[in-house]
Amino acid sequence: MDYLLATGLAVEIAVIHNFLWHERFTWADRPAAHRMQSLFRFAKFNATNGAVSILGNLVLMRLLVGKLKFNYIASNCFAIVACSLLNFLLGDRIVFDVSPVETGLAASRAAPDRGSRRNS
Repeated sequence: MDYLLATGLAVEIAVIHNFLWHERFTWADRPAAHRMQSLFRFAKFNATNGAVSILGNLVLMRLLVGKLKFNYIASNCFAIVACSLLNFLLGDRIVFDVSPVETGLAASRAAPDRGSRRNS
């Protein structure tokens, strides 16, 4: 298989896996309020992290392997690290950023209703 096609497919599979992992573990403290918010996050994740991962990896692989003739494994490792750092920032600041309204809704769902447990 061509190295650019293999890179593109591998990156998209990783993007989907990473979204599910991040939503469940990395940013579990920022849960989606409803299913549509999760789908919207997935769209933002693909648009930001997906674009950086696919374009960044393809451009870096084309440059490092195609033009400079570096080893494809070392080049792939470099591309993954470079894109991962940028992707983490995008995920934290854009995709899983919780607005004050969402934070209040999540907190009110998590906190027990203390008013109903008044001592007599």
